Formats: sequence, structure tokens, C-alpha cells
Amino acid sequence: MLDLKSMSPEELSEALSRMGEPSFRGRQLFQWLQRGAKSLDEMSNLPRGLRDKLRENAVLSPPRIARKQVSQLDGTIKYLWELSDGNCVESVLMRYHHGNTVCVSSQAGCRMGCAFCASTIAGKARDLTPGEILDQVLFTSLDAGAGVSNVVLMGIGEPLDNFDAVLKFLELLNHPDGLNIGMRHVSLSTCGLIPGIRRLADLRLQLTLSVSLHAPDNETRSRLMPVNRTYDVEALFAACQDYFRHTGRRISFEYALIDGVNDHDWQAQRIAERLHGMPAHVNLIPLNRVTERNLRPSRRMGEFQALLERLGVTVTVRRSLGGDIDASCGQLRRRALELSEKRGDAQ
Repeated sequence: MLDLKSMSPEELSEALSRMGEPSFRGRQLFQWLQRGAKSLDEMSNLPRGLRDKLRENAVLSPPRIARKQVSQLDGTIKYLWELSDGNCVESVLMRYHHGNTVCVSSQAGCRMGCAFCASTIAGKARDLTPGEILDQVLFTSLDAGAGVSNVVLMGIGEPLDNFDAVLKFLELLNHPDGLNIGMRHVSLSTCGLIPGIRRLADLRLQLTLSVSLHAPDNETRSRLMPVNRTYDVEALFAACQDYFRHTGRRISFEYALIDGVNDHDWQAQRIAERLHGMPAHVNLIPLNRVTERNLRPSRRMGEFQALLERLGVTVTVRRSLGGDIDASCGQLRRRALELSEKRGDAQ
């Protein structure tokens, strides 16, 4: 069966030609999909015979809003989307003065096991298709009645663990007949899968690479992020240096400040040493509390930021949005899983 939402206009045209249909119908079909059509019946300028063929040979499975939270503080909207197989993922619409940003998930669950993250608690169920990632952008925009200017791949899942689907999603997102969001308006976050970073560097895409650092030393980072036991800090920074040389794009390093764990002065000094000579930006993140994790937000945010600045590091503190809703990525999905488990136990 054809996964229509994961196909480009060119691929749709080729598929329709094989069905004996004019190739120009592919572009028409793509445009309907990019407008958020939920069924073939909505596609009024496609002949009924073609729509019948597509019902027999293709799937169109828009997500359903399972839960929606709207912040009364800043208008941030968090969605829990139910996919066609019952799996759920999250996306967030964040409003900034420069435009609206949608944060999307790339997997249902995550297998990376980071100690501070709710997304990984239940492990990974499966990868998302390119169309399922794209639908989060499209249907978030349509439901909120808000245009989208920026996209960040920082939701549930590790984007570089689903590399091919994410790459296809970027192609669809960037297509002039679709949402036409340029690569310079896309940020992709990784926990540090070095083979994926190197593949991405070879493509020389002009997106922003965000690396979840969270500790500049192997002992602390391995405790927080199991991926560091395979790809350690030295290898990670070497890959980041190569990425900059290939793309010319400054890298953003995400750093969730955790009380008594990664907020010591010597760790700030180590960050400055690691970044010496590499154009980079450190984004300090106030830790979101996760019920299942015994970690607390740092009480040294201001001191840590000031020390990094004195050491010559470009650093900002991420603005906290949606403080009155479930801010931590993975929380809504986790609650949905717990509810499903309770229902199963009750039966």
C-alpha cells in the first residue's frame, strides 16, 4: 500500500502514471495532502475513478487529537496525537515574536535512556514515517489556526535513530508545493549518535544541529546519557568539529542544568575548553521535573551562565514556555500509557 503522506509530488506522479493516470494528478494530490485533507472524498478535483483506485492501493491516516493543553500564560499548545495504530506522540506549538515554532516527535517512544527524560521511560515502540512527522506540523498549524515559520525536531525520539524517515520529512517540509519551510528554519536535536552526525554533515543541509550535551565529562555524561558509553565526549566533539567544517553552520549545545550533578564550576570550565576554536552556542535549560526521576533543577543557573560568559562562551538560558501545562517532553504520552495499562489490568 502506498503511504501517500510520505511521498513527494514527483513520487506521487510516478505512482499514478503506473495506475494509468495522468502524471499531473500527482501534484494535485500532493497539494490536497498539504492542505490537511483527511480523506480522499475531500479531493473534489480528482476524478472519482482515481479516488477509488487510491482507496484500494493507498493509505491516508491523519492523526487524532487524544489530548490538548493550552497555556494560559503564553499561549503554548501541547498536543498528544493518536496515530493509526494507537501509538501516541507529542508536538508543541510555541509562540515567539519572530513567528510560531512547532516541536515534533520523530519516534513513538525512545530507546536512548537519558536519565532526565520522560520520553524514554517506556522505551521505543516504533519509528514514525515521514508523513507522520509532517502531520504534526500540518495539523498543529491547522488546529491552532496559526502559521508555522520554524520547526524543531526535539520531541519524543532520537531523530538520527530514524535517519531516513527524518531526511524524507525534511524534503517534504521544504518542498515549494508544500509548507515550503526552509532548512535554515529547522533545528534537529541529537543525543550524540556520531554516525548520524557524520551522515548529516555529508549532506551539507543548512539546518541547525542541536547536540544534547548535558555534561562535558565522560563520567557524568555516561551516568546521565547511556549513549556516551558508545560515543564518548571526545568522539562527540570531534564529530561536531567535522560537522562545522563541512557545513559552516554553528552548533547549538543543549545543557539541562541539574542540581549537584552538572552545575559545578569545573564543568563550566571544561565546556569552555571543549568549545575553544569552534563557533558554538550553549543553551542552558531549566530542568523540567519528571516524577519518575530523582533529579532537581539547579539552583546555580545565574552563576553558571555568568561563569561561561566570563570564559568566552556564547550562552543563553532557554525561555520557559507552557509553565502551567505538562512542559516536559513525554509526559502526556507517559500518562496515556499508564492509563492504558490500568485499563488492561482492570479487564
